[in-house]
Amino acid sequence: MPISRRSFAGLAGFAALFAAGAAGCSGDGDGQRELRLATGLAGGPYGALGDRLAEELRRGGLSVRVLPTAASVQNLTMMTDGRADVGFALADSADDAVRVRHQPVSALARMYMNYVHLVVGTDSEITAVGGLAGRAVSIGVEGSGTAVTATRVLAAARLRRPPRITRLGLDASIGALRAGRVEAFFWSGGVPTPALAELAGIRLLPLESLVPVLRREFGPVYEDATVPARAYGGPRAVPTVGTPSYLMCRTSLPDDLAYTITETLFTARDRLQAPSAPGGRLDRRYAIGTGVVPLHAGAARYYRSVYG
Repeated sequence: MPISRRSFAGLAGFAALFAAGAAGCSGDGDGQRELRLATGLAGGPYGALGDRLAEELRRGGLSVRVLPTAASVQNLTMMTDGRADVGFALADSADDAVRVRHQPVSALARMYMNYVHLVVGTDSEITAVGGLAGRAVSIGVEGSGTAVTATRVLAAARLRRPPRITRLGLDASIGALRAGRVEAFFWSGGVPTPALAELAGIRLLPLESLVPVLRREFGPVYEDATVPARAYGGPRAVPTVGTPSYLMCRTSLPDDLAYTITETLFTARDRLQAPSAPGGRLDRRYAIGTGVVPLHAGAARYYRSVYG
């Protein structure tokens, strides 16, 4: 991958930072230091995208360690307490981290749109979110952005009775639905999500009525989104809740390094293969729309270098 003059400066600056033994980067016994990239569950979209991003950064000369995590909330916590330098997060989790928790994190880019999937079996009698009252529902693993979004969706739905909540990742949720241990589960991801596209006997419940409710309480981190017809075998498009994914970093990340990472995103965007649903292809004008979450100064410098 060709390296621009600014990227070369970023790599040189990062190397100098390592040599100086600066705080905030991991190290091993021989003094080797590396960029720590917090991703998501193994096999999930953040995990796959993170692995590809790490490889592109290594092509440019960086040493990168990928940290599998529960995703958004855990990633933001790890960047805040210094265990990670860069990581993925859903927009609603990032917004909460900045606006409510005042965590020292910044955005490098708005990456792609995530679609809230509320999944039931094709033979389920549940036809709308209101039908989850009193039912066994998986909302996503603890520390994930899916769990944050699902909790808010359920609160916005004002169910007559609370559902019986369990916290499982995507693969475990699929297994629990098949085994009858849950009657529905939430997932927030790109469309199509491979693990769901390969699964027969499921359908999605519409959630469009909850978008204005969520926006009134939490702002524009939630958007109207539509899962296309036949994405999972169903003949009709399903309107739902959308929320973007951001690539985040600790605010103390050196500006030149933030510039280099951001530039790499766009230099390598075809190889990164972000989810292919609308908003999936990285776009610089789309990338700067991070709401109350501030762009890191190094990322902002990259976007100015492109657009002036």
